[in-house]
Amino acid sequence: MVTPPAVEEFAADVAALGWVTDLLVAGSLATGDHRPGVSDLDLVALIDGPVDAARQATLATVHRRLDAGSAAGLHLGCVYVDSATIPDVQRKHPTWTHGQLVQRILSGITRVELVRHGYAVFGRPPGEAFPPMSDDDVRAAARDELTGYWAWAARRPWLWLDPTLADLGLTSMARGRHALHHGDLLTKTAAVEAAAAPAWLVNQLRARRRGGSVTSPRLRTALIAWRDARRTVRRARRVSPGPS
Repeated sequence: MVTPPAVEEFAADVAALGWVTDLLVAGSLATGDHRPGVSDLDLVALIDGPVDAARQATLATVHRRLDAGSAAGLHLGCVYVDSATIPDVQRKHPTWTHGQLVQRILSGITRVELVRHGYAVFGRPPGEAFPPMSDDDVRAAARDELTGYWAWAARRPWLWLDPTLADLGLTSMARGRHALHHGDLLTKTAAVEAAAAPAWLVNQLRARRRGGSVTSPRLRTALIAWRDARRTVRRARRVSPGPS
């Protein structure tokens, strides 16, 4: 695996703190689908105890310095997990994303990416830190994503006028359908080809995935993506998390 220089610098910074025991790679960098300038850098750090307010302040300082330097424009994010809380899938953890520290769960999809595709920048391999993820676990994780956040978004059609959300929705719906049916993950690049969209829009999604500056008709794209989300969420609610 080729680790971007910004991740290596970040790894050195957090390792020097003394209480980050493992730094793990998830997302497109783990699955081999990372597109420089397009993809985020998704990391998970395991901590030797609670990530209290003092530790969170230290981490925010590290991220701000990095975001202003080698990680500028790279969308480097990290979830900070007290190792003792790994089994608690509903627990929220401090998460640096898009310039701020928020509280989020470590999603089932991220856990799948870690266990099946992830690797350690330092510390233990993900498979030693996290329990195995079966095909049924993948289906359950996909169902949770679809009936959670995406169901919420599907009830708010005005959100889909955001071109970024529309693109993400189309690829996420394709990934969700694939996971429900097959019990494994689809990369975002492959999801573009499986998007429930007309050929002209798939072509434009493909171009944007490659880093091209292509604009789709905002209202028409929003309507296509929103309708796809509504259909996919309805299907996910009917499908058992078990084998399909």
